[in-house]
Amino acid sequence: MRPAHELADVINTHWKDILCSGQFNSWQLRTLDAIRRCRSASLGGHVDLCTSCGHVRISYNSCRNRHCPKCQQVQRERWIQAREAELLPATYFHVVFTLPEALNKLCLYQPQVIYKILFDTAWSVVRDFAHNKKHLGADSGMISILHTWGQNLSLHPHLHCIVPGGGVTQAGRWKSARSEGKFLFPVKAMSQVFRARFGAALRSQIKGLEPSFYNALFNTPWVVYAKRPFGSPKHVIEYLGRYTHKVAISNHRIVDIQNDQVTFRYKDYRDESKVKDMTLQAMEFIRRFSLHILPKGFMRIRHYGILSSSRKLQVLPLLHQQLESRYEFPEEKHWKVISTERLGYNPDACTVCNQLSMVTIFTFDRRGPPDKTMIERLIKTHQSKLASAAHA
Repeated sequence: MRPAHELADVINTHWKDILCSGQFNSWQLRTLDAIRRCRSASLGGHVDLCTSCGHVRISYNSCRNRHCPKCQQVQRERWIQAREAELLPATYFHVVFTLPEALNKLCLYQPQVIYKILFDTAWSVVRDFAHNKKHLGADSGMISILHTWGQNLSLHPHLHCIVPGGGVTQAGRWKSARSEGKFLFPVKAMSQVFRARFGAALRSQIKGLEPSFYNALFNTPWVVYAKRPFGSPKHVIEYLGRYTHKVAISNHRIVDIQNDQVTFRYKDYRDESKVKDMTLQAMEFIRRFSLHILPKGFMRIRHYGILSSSRKLQVLPLLHQQLESRYEFPEEKHWKVISTERLGYNPDACTVCNQLSMVTIFTFDRRGPPDKTMIERLIKTHQSKLASAAHA
C-alpha cells in the first residue's frame, strides 16, 4: 500500500528553506534533491510494451539513490538472491559493534575516516578471534552492514555483522565453532580488543585530539553485542531483508505532516520497545535525516574473509561440496526472476498476463509522456521492427 505521507513531501514543501539555510553540504543537497524528484515527471520516464499481450505501461524514473525510501526494494531483493545462493548449511551469528556517543562529533566532521576505521577494526577483531586456536583456529568470513541512525533519527553509528559459526582450516576443510552453535566468541574480550584497536587507529589517522578526549573515550563502555544465533539459513535471509538496504526512515513511519511539523513512529528501546510518536519541526526532521547521508562512494555493505568477492567463488563451492549442500554460482542466476514473496510484485513482469515480456519502446524527458496517438505509432513501429527481424 502507498503510504499516506512521504519523505519527498517534506523535502519538497521546504526545499527553498533547505537551499537558504546553509545547514547542508553540496552532497547532502544533491541527495535530498534526488529523493524529492524520485518517480516524478522531473526525472522523465519510459513507455513499456508487453510483447505477449500488448499491455502498455507508462512509468516515471526512480532516482536510484541509496538513501531514498522508494528505491530500495528491488535492489534489496536482487542482493538477497545472490547471498541466498551462497549460504552454507551452518550456524550464523549476528554481532553488533557500536561506537560510543563521544565519537558522534567526529562522525559528523570525518565520517569517511571514522566509518572506515569501524569496518576495519570490527573485521580485524572477528578475524583474529577466529584465527585463535583457543576459539576456532580457522579463517572465517563476515558480511557487515553500516547503520548510523537510532529510531528517533539521532546519530547512532553501529555495524551489523553476519558471521558464520565456523571457518576454513589451512588444509581447506570446514571447521565448526567449538561452542556447538551456542555462541561465537566471548563478547567481553571482543569489546576490550575492539576499543583498544579502534583507539590506536584513531590516534594514527586523526591528529591533534586532546588527551582528555581519549580519557573520556576509554572511560566509556564499548558495546559488542552478540545476539542468539540464527535458527537456520532461512532466518539469515529474513534478517538480510530487513537490514541490508534499510534507510534512516521509511515512508510508512511518517504519521503526519502539517503546520511545519513532522510526526513519525519510533521504538523506544529504553521503555520495553514500545512504539511511540515523535513530532519535530520539519527543518529539524530534515537535518536529522541528513546526518545519515553517507559520503559519496562510501560502501555501507562489505564482505570479508571467505565471504569476500575475491575468495568466495573459489572457497564456497568446495565448502558446499564438503557439507553436501547445493551451490549455484551467482552468474547462473536468472536475475530477471525476482522473488515476489517479500516484494509483493515483479517489476519486470506484465501486470496483465504476468509474463516477463515487458520491453521499453520509448523514453521521455521532463516534458512528459507521449499522447495516445504517439504511443500507437510507437507500438506499430516496434511491431514492424520485430516482423522485419523475424523475416530476415
